[in-house]
Amino acid sequence: FCNDQMVNVLGVNSLYTAAYAAYLLKNEVEPSKLYGKMDKDEAYERVKKYMNATNFTDSNIPLLHIQKSSFDNGPYNLVIFLQESLGAEYVGILDGMPLTPYLDRLSQEGMLFTRLYCTGTRSVRGIEAVSTGFPPSPSESVVKLSNSQNGFFTLASLLKRHGYNTSFIYGGMANFDNMASFFSGNGFMDIIDQSTMDSDGNSYALKGTWGYSDEDLAVKANNYFKSQKGPFFSLMFSSSNHEPFEYPKGRIEPYEQPDNTVHNAIKYADYAVGKFFELAKQEEYFKNTVFIIIADHNTRTYGQSLVPVDKFHIPAVIVGPNVEAGSTYNRLASQIDIPPTLLNIIGIDVETPMPGRDLITLSDDVPGRAIMQFHDINACRVGNQMLVMQPGKAPVQFELTEHETTTSFAEVQVDPELAKDALAHVLSAYNLY
Repeated sequence: FCNDQMVNVLGVNSLYTAAYAAYLLKNEVEPSKLYGKMDKDEAYERVKKYMNATNFTDSNIPLLHIQKSSFDNGPYNLVIFLQESLGAEYVGILDGMPLTPYLDRLSQEGMLFTRLYCTGTRSVRGIEAVSTGFPPSPSESVVKLSNSQNGFFTLASLLKRHGYNTSFIYGGMANFDNMASFFSGNGFMDIIDQSTMDSDGNSYALKGTWGYSDEDLAVKANNYFKSQKGPFFSLMFSSSNHEPFEYPKGRIEPYEQPDNTVHNAIKYADYAVGKFFELAKQEEYFKNTVFIIIADHNTRTYGQSLVPVDKFHIPAVIVGPNVEAGSTYNRLASQIDIPPTLLNIIGIDVETPMPGRDLITLSDDVPGRAIMQFHDINACRVGNQMLVMQPGKAPVQFELTEHETTTSFAEVQVDPELAKDALAHVLSAYNLY
């Protein structure tokens, strides 16, 4: 009933909340019943105008287009190291807490993204964004939805067709959050997880509640990569920065006491990133590989505003060929922009249905865009204007002002075109699924 989320929460009771949640279940996968209707073709055209693509190739797959690399060299290997719950607020180089000394140093070896925003608040939403480039919607992530378990576009399925070996490497059990089913059905040839590490006969630093520690993941991944005979793509996913925050002792100087806290776990996760690069730099594959360190989402997401934008701010650093050392990308960007950008950097021409932008070739005069799903609230930010849609309500718009570590909001009159564009993005995601 107002734009202060805390007041909204205080104003409800548990019986009402439970009943309303049950009522909304029937609308869970149909955003048109939550936010409003629009013709499919109009929705697609509105999404297309935000893409830096012109060569659309198949009307039956509305966003399918040719993306040509701006680099003559390649193709290079690609490794995505997805970091569990690493918000920008914990990253020193982004004016956050001093918990990521290695990532801070690594940013000087590649390209740092200073204004990148995740699409949601769960790991599967981050996986959806970085591995498929799919925009968020109020339904579950496509990682969990039934119709996307086979034949759904992923970087793995695309690169497999280009002769890459593809893999998912995780210290825990890959069936968590339906990851194993989604990955095995959509182009990931090898799935290496806790069960693989249990049976390989190697000694590891720590096996905890969520599986093997991040440094164990780093060692396993490096051994796997150096055994590859051809080009490869891999998605690595960390887990140590997750309650109950278990990690091998003696690796870091704890930031605080007691040991098992989120801040110490983040510092350990950063240590493991450092260990991975220390190992990789000694191997032949390193010089032929593009790496990205990127978060899936932040830690617990909360805030006073309808969409706590600062809690969606995440780090990313790309290191490797075709990336200028010490460079920064300072414009507003979304997690769904990362896969097209990586495809350009590894040096291949592709056909892709992803609506995200290749940030390398995006014109300087095009305002940045970020899409954020917060429970059943969807936000579409273009430049400093953010359109917020809530179930059964008229959209509201805010003008955002970024400060050093926070963002302030001022409600403004709704731009009807921006409102239609925001609706188009979320309806297109549903229709494409």
